[in-house]
Amino acid sequence: MTQHTTRSGFAAIIGAPNAGKSTLVNQLVGSKVSIVTHKVQTTRFPIRGVMMRGSSQVVLVDTPGIFSPRRRLDRAMVRSAWEGAGDADCIVHLVDARLWCGADREHADDEAIIERLRELGRKAVLAINKIDLVERSSLLDLARRLHETGVYSDIFMISGLSGDGVGELADHLASAMAEGPFLFPEDQAADMPVRLLAAEITREKLMLRLHQELPYQLTVETEGWESHSNGAVKIDQVIYVAREGHRSIILGRGGATIREIGIAARREIASILGRPVHLFTRVKVSERWQDSRERFSAIGLEFDV
Repeated sequence: MTQHTTRSGFAAIIGAPNAGKSTLVNQLVGSKVSIVTHKVQTTRFPIRGVMMRGSSQVVLVDTPGIFSPRRRLDRAMVRSAWEGAGDADCIVHLVDARLWCGADREHADDEAIIERLRELGRKAVLAINKIDLVERSSLLDLARRLHETGVYSDIFMISGLSGDGVGELADHLASAMAEGPFLFPEDQAADMPVRLLAAEITREKLMLRLHQELPYQLTVETEGWESHSNGAVKIDQVIYVAREGHRSIILGRGGATIREIGIAARREIASILGRPVHLFTRVKVSERWQDSRERFSAIGLEFDV
């Protein structure tokens, strides 16, 4: 029997906030490993998803959106993104076509990424995303303009949401990996601890349910995880917020809001784990949680940046 040579390695997905990185990673992996919302800066730390493509295994690193940092949390997120890119065998720069082809043309973050890639001397794969929302003639012009920057080895036009063009990108990444044994079991979709994944899912439901700045003023930690003999798991989580007023918003009238969020989170966690889940959440006010070394460590970010 002929033995197929296996390949494996890491591919980092970088881009401006809300470019669609998490959606693309989930599409490539074929299951949910990263939270997806309509809010920018959803991902706070690199989340590794494992893509199997023929005899290749590609570990996809979904990095936080790269932007101009102001707060300590912002700086930690941006540093995390560039560290994820620097350690990868291949870098994919995901660009939202609408930001380059639309009337507003707000693409300063992408231009900063291009400049940083030039400084690093790293060639990246360019993936122009959301092509279904832009006219074809504009896309061709955009591809030409970005190719002329000299920082890209290959260009793909995709829709992370519908999957158009994603297969071609997946094939390219698979072939770009070096020969070697698989890094993870073939049936493992992500290397994120389940406790952290559960916290991220609850944070996603909070972001989808809440509005304006509040989602960025909170974090979720899985405080307790207890498996029972009947296969069920009891999960205790703490939602940290900066102000008492934020706590009241999350709880809602008579606890209605937190109850809805908890039900949505419990259902998705149970679906992913394939077992019954009993989820208990409480909201705690911690005015300076964004300056807490312990809170940063809990969500996988470095504090001293």
